[in-house]
Amino acid sequence: MDAQSIITAAKLIGAGLAMIGALGGGIGIGLSAQGAVQGIARNPDVSGQIQTNMILGIAFAEAVAIYCLVVALLILFVIK
Repeated sequence: MDAQSIITAAKLIGAGLAMIGALGGGIGIGLSAQGAVQGIARNPDVSGQIQTNMILGIAFAEAVAIYCLVVALLILFVIK
């Protein structure tokens, strides 16, 4: 094996490990939606406030997944 093959393998492994953080974003989105649905089912009068908070929670959880994707792409295409 030459050095270039080892570097390529390390980059691929590093990018895969960086994407593990996206798992947290997916779990966060699921829990946010679950909590919102349960809250609206228990008290439909405040569905607007619950929905607003749910959308904010989903946006913040999605930001974490996007950061993981950016780091993985940086590892793959920028680092030499």
